[in-house]
Amino acid sequence: MTRLLTGLVSLLLLQSIAYAQTEVYLCVDANGRKEYKNTGATKGCSKVELQGITLVPAPALPSPTKKAQGKSASSPSDFPKVDDYTQKSRDSDRKQILQDELKSEQKKLDDLKKEYNNGEPERLGGERNYAKYQERTASMKDDISRTTKNIEALQRELNNLK
Repeated sequence: MTRLLTGLVSLLLLQSIAYAQTEVYLCVDANGRKEYKNTGATKGCSKVELQGITLVPAPALPSPTKKAQGKSASSPSDFPKVDDYTQKSRDSDRKQILQDELKSEQKKLDDLKKEYNNGEPERLGGERNYAKYQERTASMKDDISRTTKNIEALQRELNNLK
């Protein structure tokens, strides 16, 4: 009895698959535009012969237990490796570059603060108009803020190296 029932279910599935693969028609209108349809009742339609559906299984996903075990993705065997001496040399160079950049940003900040004069920089000869003076003062304030943020970022980078 179960074999008969299984056979009937299989037969119904096969019929539904065959029904799903209906005929396809390529229709070309008077302007030469192509359109694919499931009926060929209109003028200029011809049946398109299609191959059967090919099913390809999806690739297996890695199991979550491997991730839970702390295994990280490894690099390919042909991925270039750097020896310890070269890496230490690069790290040292990077640290020196960051320190030099930090010194130059700190000098720049000192110069900007000196010129800013606590929000009252000296007026220049071409700044008879007060709006120009205010514009330059606001620009100087923005430069000080930007330089301060640069210094903070450089200090964070240096702290991350240690």
